[in-house]
Amino acid sequence: MRLGGFHAVMEYHEAVNTLGRLRRVRPKLGTGTTATLLERLGNPEEELTAVQVAGSNGKGSTTHTLERILRDAGVDVGLYTSPDLNDVRERIGVRGRKIPKSELVRFVEDEWETVIDLTVAGDEPTFFEVLTALALWHFAREDVDVAVLEVGIGGRHDATSVVDPVASAVTSVSLEHTDILGATLAEIARDKAQVAPEDGPLVTGAAGTALETIRAETDVVTVGGEDADVWAREREAASAAESTVSLVGPDWEIRSRTSLLGPHQAVNVGVAATLARQIGARIGAEVSDADIASGIRNVHVPARFEVIDDAPLAVLDGAHNPAAAATLATTLDRFAYDDLHLVFGAMRDKDHAAMCRNLPEPDAVFLAEPEVDRSQDTETLATVFGRETDAEVDQCVSVPGALKWALRRSGEADCVLATGSLYTAAEARDSWTRTPRVVRSDTPSRVRSAMRTADVPSPVRRTRAEKMVDRAVRLHARRDMAADLKEAMLALGGTGAVSGITAADQHVEVLLSGTLAQFHDLIRELRGWQGGGYVASQLNDALDIGTDDPDPELPWSDGTAVMGILNVTPDSFHDGGEYAAPEAALAHARGMIADGADIVDVGGESTRPGADPVSPATERERVVPVIERLADLPATVSIDTRKPSVAEAALDAGADMVNDVTGLADVAMRELVADRGVPAVLMHSLSAPVDPERGYDYDDVVDDAFEDLVERVLLAERAGIDRSQLVIDPGLGFGKRAGESFELLDRLAEFKALGAPVMIGHSHKSMFERTNCGPGERLAPTVAATALAADRGADVVRVHDVAENAAAVATAEQTVDM
Repeated sequence: MRLGGFHAVMEYHEAVNTLGRLRRVRPKLGTGTTATLLERLGNPEEELTAVQVAGSNGKGSTTHTLERILRDAGVDVGLYTSPDLNDVRERIGVRGRKIPKSELVRFVEDEWETVIDLTVAGDEPTFFEVLTALALWHFAREDVDVAVLEVGIGGRHDATSVVDPVASAVTSVSLEHTDILGATLAEIARDKAQVAPEDGPLVTGAAGTALETIRAETDVVTVGGEDADVWAREREAASAAESTVSLVGPDWEIRSRTSLLGPHQAVNVGVAATLARQIGARIGAEVSDADIASGIRNVHVPARFEVIDDAPLAVLDGAHNPAAAATLATTLDRFAYDDLHLVFGAMRDKDHAAMCRNLPEPDAVFLAEPEVDRSQDTETLATVFGRETDAEVDQCVSVPGALKWALRRSGEADCVLATGSLYTAAEARDSWTRTPRVVRSDTPSRVRSAMRTADVPSPVRRTRAEKMVDRAVRLHARRDMAADLKEAMLALGGTGAVSGITAADQHVEVLLSGTLAQFHDLIRELRGWQGGGYVASQLNDALDIGTDDPDPELPWSDGTAVMGILNVTPDSFHDGGEYAAPEAALAHARGMIADGADIVDVGGESTRPGADPVSPATERERVVPVIERLADLPATVSIDTRKPSVAEAALDAGADMVNDVTGLADVAMRELVADRGVPAVLMHSLSAPVDPERGYDYDDVVDDAFEDLVERVLLAERAGIDRSQLVIDPGLGFGKRAGESFELLDRLAEFKALGAPVMIGHSHKSMFERTNCGPGERLAPTVAATALAADRGADVVRVHDVAENAAAVATAEQTVDM
């Protein structure tokens, strides 16, 4: 942007606020404005192989499943969805990563004049139209193989319909947006059918009148019951949070487990699988049955019948219309529970009475308004639920507050269901994912860094950083609550800073700084605020940060444990081939234990950048004979593998824990760890082995890794792994530049907010080139980093040279214990 005749660099909060000022609804229908905007951008959509997914319900599940299948097949995918749960950047992703803040800022800086020109000409684009243009612009810049686009409303006039898709789908059709799409199912189906590709059939899960209407518009491939072209059926339950689906096509058949529950989700994954086969044929990529099964098995779609806890049963679902509410009720009916405690919030333009009638009968209702402009007030909803149910109805200040009351009043055998809109489910989900963190704030520089990543405006960073060199906690809150928290902390003698984001539909970050006594005073004051009890409990947990008392039998229960690395591979970067023979491996393990190793980590596949993967059979042949010989040694034996079959064989051979560099990405690995009840290292990595040809961009490497690990921990718990059995590894060197690895080391303590022990793996890595140490000169910086890690609270350090690093740990612990 230009200020006073010179070019000023726009900050992220300014870019988000600029986008947030765009209108949400346009007075006229059509794709003309989006097309004009894209023309001014150089028509990036013409460079893309695009796929559109339309439908009344099921679009999110279908697009996420399709994206995961294609990624598992090695295809570079861009994914555009809406709405977002917490962050506008969630709508636009490439290779599973949100668009970086820097790219969103670049777009607004470089292209906003185009938006202004269109506005001056009387053709102001809407928020959705500009976000669509941003997505297509970003996908073209990233040179994705396929762009998967979730249609916003309808099909014919939606902004995404500026593309010429190679494949498309209509998941389902129900009455929605009747003021725009038409008053009947036939009219709505006809509008959605316009996303059909010119030279291929439209894939659809629609039925009845809607299907007949779509058939009259275009050729179709149907997905659904036995009469469909692709038969999609949910079969037996695999667990409380998983079922099995069967898909049968004309010449193919797939059976897979999935976390997407319900017969409707079987149709959605069937649509995704059919699209994936079409796309593979169009772009010349092999999308195998194994890739499809893997994508279906490992896809995770937040807030779509997400079972997030089990005592009580806690379910989050974004059902936002009567049809979705009915589907939700059918799916929930398979679970056994006593009383139903319903947390509900909806948008103004919905049929609340019909939604209420279609939802399962609640015993208690907790109403709240999600923090979006279109939320329906709780007074109106209370009248609806008072007429339609016999339940006790409470009106609450916020969704988190409503959830807190619902959980407090429920028993372990009850069910708490948060639904009514995706916004409601998202805000309820924050209770499990938005974890406050104590951040390093012992210098003005570190304070400014923390403020920058929290999107605090630069003038505030300049004037307030010096005053915030004290104990600091960073958390998310509603905008009004964030401002009140800052003022309350100031009144108590502390200080604070709030994100500059003021756009609608955004929770914001607040950084509070003060003495421990001032924080305790703030917590006491918050408990007297309306809706403040939830934030008070969050702050209290953060200030008592750390793990619960660990199992005394675990190696890290009484200090920093040393994990010795035992590579039985010919190609590991540091000691490849030295210990491949079982007897050599056994001798080395004994030596490491004598030198102070608490854990011996056995690996049969190199994960160095550019390493070639090995087959499960080869990996088992390498590690099992070694682990059998180690089983009687006085140390914990860990298996370093990303393959469930290798981990299973290693555990059978006597291994005590699993170290998975993919972060337990495969549901089969999570289930194995849960079934065996063993500890597991959950590491952050964007790929393993790391692709040296691909760059990985982080806005803030600690924030991005932390956010990814929150989701990984939730998936682990959902599989039945207790958090106390997890060890968090931020993944130094795995898709991180040297400076980013050092940042992770410096801020290691922030990962303690995940409520699990933390491990650091840094031994002899290329990050030490920053210290002018070549490949054979990295022992000294490794030992120094070990001491720093122990000082910052590491529970485990993973190293090659045990004696030197054990001495560094012992030295650091002497200073920590003083």
